[in-house]
Amino acid sequence: MSRSSELTELLEPVVSGMGYELVGIEYQANPKNALVRIYLDSPNGVTLDDCEKVSRQVSGVLDVEDPISGQYTLEVSSPGLDRPIFKASDYDRFAGEKVKIRVHGSLEGRRRFAGVLRGLNGDCVVVEENGVEISLPLSQIDKANLELEV
Repeated sequence: MSRSSELTELLEPVVSGMGYELVGIEYQANPKNALVRIYLDSPNGVTLDDCEKVSRQVSGVLDVEDPISGQYTLEVSSPGLDRPIFKASDYDRFAGEKVKIRVHGSLEGRRRFAGVLRGLNGDCVVVEENGVEISLPLSQIDKANLELEV
């Protein structure tokens, strides 16, 4: 289990118990100071006060449970306009939206794909790029974000 998954399992009940959706967690290891970035959402949006409140609660849990050895920086924010996609269910939830996806290694000689998200088909994320549907194995997706339309 990845560190992000471990942290999600630990913190999901805390965040949801406070009335927020835990969108996802990014963990970046660093020998001197790791980074824990938590994205949360709610039906009414997320304010700075919400982030502070969740940060205090999560910080307390992390101090007691101590899942991270050494120092770390905790960031709590809304997912923003270029919302990261963490959960498989979100690929169906945001079907029809523009998306950017980066994969591990390469698929079809490429690492980056951008187009309209069509959703999940089995274990693959389907993206329509220039009128052509491309299936990207969920296991190979490194990072996915909604793309802001301007």
